Amino acid sequence: MMKRALREDKDLVIDILSKAFEDNQSVNYIVLQDHKGLRRIRSLMDYSFEVCYRFGDVWLAENRKSCALALYPYQKKTSIISIWLDIRLILQVVGLRGISKMLRRETRIKHLKFKGKMLYLWFIAVDPLYQHQGVGSRLLTEVMTIAKKKDLPICLETSVNRNMLWYQHFGFQVYGELKLSYSLYFLKRETDK
Repeated sequence: MMKRALREDKDLVIDILSKAFEDNQSVNYIVLQDHKGLRRIRSLMDYSFEVCYRFGDVWLAENRKSCALALYPYQKKTSIISIWLDIRLILQVVGLRGISKMLRRETRIKHLKFKGKMLYLWFIAVDPLYQHQGVGSRLLTEVMTIAKKKDLPICLETSVNRNMLWYQHFGFQVYGELKLSYSLYFLKRETDK
C-alpha cells in the first residue's frame, strides 16, 4: 500500500532515490562527474521531489522502503519557483560546463517523448536492501491503478535492460530509443479499458 508523501518525508524519499540511482547511466549522464557526485545526485532527487510535489505526485510505500515520483506534464506551469528550481538544478547538479550537454539531451528526448496527456513516471525506486522482494511490483501496480482512474497512459524512460523487461511484464511497450553514451528506452502503457 502506498500513500502520498508529505513534505516531512522528503529526506527519506531523497535517500531511497539516491541509493537506487547512484550507479544509473541516465542519472550520471547529466550529473557533473566530480568529487561532489553523490551530493549532486541527492540534489537531482531533491529537484525531482520538488517538481513532482508541485505538479504531480510523490508516493511512499507503507513500509517506507520504496517510492514513486509521477509528473503530470499538462499541469506543469512556469513560475518563479519552477524557474528557481531549474536554476538550482543547473548549479547543483549539472554544473555550468554541463549545460550544453544537458540541453542537447533534453532536446533529443523532447522529440521522442509522447506528446499527449499522461502520467509520466519519473522515478520508481526501492531501497537496494529491499529489492527483488516484490516491493517495486506492488508499487507499480498501484501507480497503474491511479493512472487507470485518471484515464491516463503511463510513460517513462529507462536505461537499464532488466528494468525494461520488468516494465514489459506489466504491459509497457517500447516506442522509442535514444542512443547517447548509453541507450535510453521510451516506454508507454495504455490505460486498461
